[in-house]
Amino acid sequence: GGGFGGKETRSFYVACAAAVPAYLLKRPVRLCLDRDEDMQTSGHRHAFLCRYKLAYTAQGKLVAIDAHLYNNAGNSLDLSTSIMDRALLHLDNVYNIPHMTCKGHVCKTNQMSNTAFRGFGGPQGMLVMEMILEKVAASVGKSAVEVREMNFYKVGEKTHYGQALENARHLDCWTQVIENSEYHCRRLAVDEFNRASKLRKRGISVVPTKFGISFTTKFLNQAGALVHIYTDGTVLLTHGGVEMGQGLHTKVAQITAATLGIPLSSVYVAETATDKVPNASPTAASASSDMYGAAALDACQQLVARLKPYMDKLPGKTFKEVVNAAYLDRVDLSAHGFYKTPDVEGFGSCRPFNYFCFGASVSEVEIDRLTGDFQVLRTDIVMDAGNPLNPAIDVGQVEGAFVQGMGWCCIEELVWGDSEHKWVKPGQLHTRGPGTYKIPTANDIPIDFRVSLLTGKPNNRAVASSKAVGEPPFFLSTSVFFAIQDAIRAARVEDSNSLDFTLDSPATPERIRLLSADKLTGWQIAEDIRPNGSW
Repeated sequence: GGGFGGKETRSFYVACAAAVPAYLLKRPVRLCLDRDEDMQTSGHRHAFLCRYKLAYTAQGKLVAIDAHLYNNAGNSLDLSTSIMDRALLHLDNVYNIPHMTCKGHVCKTNQMSNTAFRGFGGPQGMLVMEMILEKVAASVGKSAVEVREMNFYKVGEKTHYGQALENARHLDCWTQVIENSEYHCRRLAVDEFNRASKLRKRGISVVPTKFGISFTTKFLNQAGALVHIYTDGTVLLTHGGVEMGQGLHTKVAQITAATLGIPLSSVYVAETATDKVPNASPTAASASSDMYGAAALDACQQLVARLKPYMDKLPGKTFKEVVNAAYLDRVDLSAHGFYKTPDVEGFGSCRPFNYFCFGASVSEVEIDRLTGDFQVLRTDIVMDAGNPLNPAIDVGQVEGAFVQGMGWCCIEELVWGDSEHKWVKPGQLHTRGPGTYKIPTANDIPIDFRVSLLTGKPNNRAVASSKAVGEPPFFLSTSVFFAIQDAIRAARVEDSNSLDFTLDSPATPERIRLLSADKLTGWQIAEDIRPNGSW
């Protein structure tokens, strides 16, 4: 569940189009777009391009980078600058580069305005760095795992924007996922399979992630909640977050029930409304459980303080009886809670984030050299969720984010018209429905899918020592992308093709087939072909 950002701002133009005739005709107006109309007008994820200069040692240690990021904003600004902000803040991923400069360029194009999506630029920035690490590893003749490990941040070191990594857990996740997945044994098994198979190749890859939690716009990091206690012992909770299937109401209700010492079944959650909690920030940035949970906690703590004299006076009595005693004594049984994320200062400061979420994943894939088809054989994930508020919800979020991310980096490709291909007008979207735009299905889920949460690692920067889990796991899907790249490399080795090739995202079957570069394609297609992208 979740909204994933696509309608955070792009719902406005549809609402306005319906509002004008509703106002003029004084009648209800319903406007429902067809899928092709929606895909052509409502905007998509931002395509990114990076141009960089890199310095590294003969051992693969990164020394310096000068990077320029470009994103495709489309025909209006929308949220493109904020998305670029987060991409720049996540360009380092989990790697310490002593000398690092990066600059973002938001590009206006003749396409519809692109907008927010799960990760909000963070995955694009991290993908750039992982691609760079893969290039460095190939250049120095070492495994990508070894090069990644030698460049990891250490606890207490500062990012390129100056925030210290407190309680960094990327190494814990990395070590555990390699152990759980039996990576080193399977690496040998993959190599053995590739020596024995000519038309099908396997690849395996490990990818870490670090995702900052907070809005990078400072004033958005605030939240409110309203809690009423009734004389029958039930509680009505209202907060500013929107439930979209992601489990937000469940988590905030759990915090309310635990603080008041009542069963979860006694807590009722009212739908979000501005007449109850005004001026709510968007339910976004993976921060809603943190913020609205803390606001509800504040309200409940006020109520507990008011009820404490009656609890002391009536030991052993039920919550309902205590509440009734307070009510008869004319005690206010309603409280408004408020929370503002401490210490954060937004983009441009040395503390844009409240804390970081970490994770790591190992994926093994098998590709068909003749068709470019691929299948994910197994994926192992270890995710840092602090002390999870609801482990079942969190594991579901990790699984959903991974498969959705796999669509982003391996399956879903937008095809735009350009002047060289007259059959689609320049600036017009060709892939605007399920016939041409492919999303992940049940067959794309890893055959063997293992998700575990890092244990015994509480987070003292959020309510109930928990951590956000909406966006952070999304990037772990790139372990599939780099496993595909590893399999392509094995295919190219067999036919003595150059290993200096570029696999752009998404790793579609067309790209896999062309880059596998065998005798069937060699007479017509150069081995260093770089298929056009959707940017």
